[in-house]
Amino acid sequence: MFRVILAEDDKILRALYVKVLKQNGYDVFEAADGEKALEIVESNIIDLVIADIMMPKVDGYELVSTLRKKGHSMPVLMITAKNRFTDLQLGFLSGTDDYMTKPINIDEMIIRVQALLRRSNMASEKKYVIENTVLDYDSLELVYSNKSQILPLKEFQLLYKLVNSLGRSFTKMQLMDDVWGVDCYTDPHTLEVHVNRLRQRLADNPDIEIITVRGIGYKAVRKNV
Repeated sequence: MFRVILAEDDKILRALYVKVLKQNGYDVFEAADGEKALEIVESNIIDLVIADIMMPKVDGYELVSTLRKKGHSMPVLMITAKNRFTDLQLGFLSGTDDYMTKPINIDEMIIRVQALLRRSNMASEKKYVIENTVLDYDSLELVYSNKSQILPLKEFQLLYKLVNSLGRSFTKMQLMDDVWGVDCYTDPHTLEVHVNRLRQRLADNPDIEIITVRGIGYKAVRKNV
């Protein structure tokens, strides 16, 4: 299931967009402003962002520009009441992939979302590559040094989350909430077991390793850097 952020400060429109996206099979994260959207991206694997331009705290332009500066490449669909060419130009210059002007046609929005995800998926094939190490999200496969391992789902999701934000520390609670779900009770020992298994799998990996951040949790880092 693709994960989508819907960043829109208008509660009525946000509720409408979220309802339609969920009806079409998307896992949707809601944000009332760009600042909240950035927080969501930092703690979740996101496939696409839908953002309004005029939002408090962090507007759509700044949101997209910040995502690109941080290396996030997920497609972004900008939705706005502004229809001047200069506004459209600013949107694309900030890193936006597609643009719709309000009032929007809901069916058209879904078609555009599908197209953006299809192009993105064709480009990345849901793979994350670091040097000679490849994580393939579709097959749950870890590949390096001419060998391949198919990981259990939770192990793969945990590794993918850590590697997708290389060098960033995550608390144990953040990892448990995102991998096992906020509504699912998970014993911290379960996380520790999964981390230890991943460390065993990565024991001879030349590119990455998982380290403990004392008093916080864990992070993935490049080896020999």
